[in-house]
Amino acid sequence: MRIATFNINGIGARLPALLQWLDETKPDVACLQELKAPQEKFPEMEIRAAGYTPLWHGQKSWNGVAILARTVDGGPEPQELQRGLPGDPDDEQSRYIEAAVNGILVACLYLPNGNPAPGPKFDYKLKWFARLHARAQELIDSGAPVVLCGDYNVIPTELDVYKPERWVDDALFRPESRAAFNQLMAQGWTDALRATHPDEVIYTFWDYFRNAFGRNAGIRIDHLLLSPALAPHLKSAGVDRDVRGREKPSDHAPTWVELAWPAQ
Repeated sequence: MRIATFNINGIGARLPALLQWLDETKPDVACLQELKAPQEKFPEMEIRAAGYTPLWHGQKSWNGVAILARTVDGGPEPQELQRGLPGDPDDEQSRYIEAAVNGILVACLYLPNGNPAPGPKFDYKLKWFARLHARAQELIDSGAPVVLCGDYNVIPTELDVYKPERWVDDALFRPESRAAFNQLMAQGWTDALRATHPDEVIYTFWDYFRNAFGRNAGIRIDHLLLSPALAPHLKSAGVDRDVRGREKPSDHAPTWVELAWPAQ
């Protein structure tokens, strides 16, 4: 079973690229971030025509997350479990959605960027992270097989960034952000990409400026974390790097995990 995460950076502008990637790689589940589209503007008909049943949480111009489940040839329909991250009823930003797909709980998230830091946006990032800690612990405690995936806007280590000295004051690499990520990992999650590529320089995001992709001046901020119940089923993980090099791409590349699932 293949589960992928892809910050699409505007589903309206990137729909052809998204459909091409879905057709080529056929992930069983695709989690999308930064839809940048209100609920009524999500291209449901096109996604269904591609063989996927979508659940989405839209927002005008900003944010937005979706879970697409491949339902062609009788694949299981996704069952929505949670919309919005618990812990702040006044938070209206569309950054989190959960669904059950084929016996796995799939959580799709778009963690706040937090720049400029310090400042109110960075404070919001850390508060959102604290709420994520609470929800992630509940998921761990449930004993369910869970994948917690998306754009975390966190560079975990120096191995995950080109020229780390240039990022020391950025919200994605500040000590507070990395500490919050480490606190999450300490609950017992497995970083699928790093577990399968422990020492490899591997990125998931390249800026549009200064030929960052051509120079491979990237960062790794898109993560798929597996719960203790799911981690033993990990087979492989990777990044569809070539997608970033296509015409009018997102600044992220799809990142995926392959699981030996359903469990035997």
